[in-house]
Amino acid sequence: MCELPGRAQILIKFIDQMNEIVGRIVSVVAVIFAAIIIYDVFMRYALNDPTRWAFDVTKQLYGFYFVMLGGYALRHQAHVRVDLITETLSHNVRRWVEAAGYVIFFFPFAWIFTTRSYEFAMRSYAQGETTYGSVQLPVYPLKMAMALAAGLLLLQGVSEFLKLVLNRQELPRDA
Repeated sequence: MCELPGRAQILIKFIDQMNEIVGRIVSVVAVIFAAIIIYDVFMRYALNDPTRWAFDVTKQLYGFYFVMLGGYALRHQAHVRVDLITETLSHNVRRWVEAAGYVIFFFPFAWIFTTRSYEFAMRSYAQGETTYGSVQLPVYPLKMAMALAAGLLLLQGVSEFLKLVLNRQELPRDA
């Protein structure tokens, strides 16, 4: 009578696809900030006319890029992990140890990260916070992205936890 595994599979697929789409879209930001850096270097050294805005803009774009890919990285198991002990365990024991790790460490961290990032972003927005550079850019969009990224990371953690508990193995992903 329980439809949890079927619904859980739908939830897993939805979360995984959402983080996959976000990761692929955000990866374009790397190209944008690289182009801005190249433009700034050209302007500075070839034309002796440095930009005032490029450093601040690329710093914010890199921050956006870095935080937004957390859920994508977790989906692809790209975060650093120390598995000296767990690699010697059987598959089932390793699954349950990893699931316990999500409950004890990951979920509390991700929840605090999400809620505090949201509060941080709302305070920044309310204060009209800007950068201190030569061009004063608003900071709240980056802080709102951090809150969104924390939520995506938390959701991806739910997906990974469900995969462990339900013993669902995904098909190998494209490299």
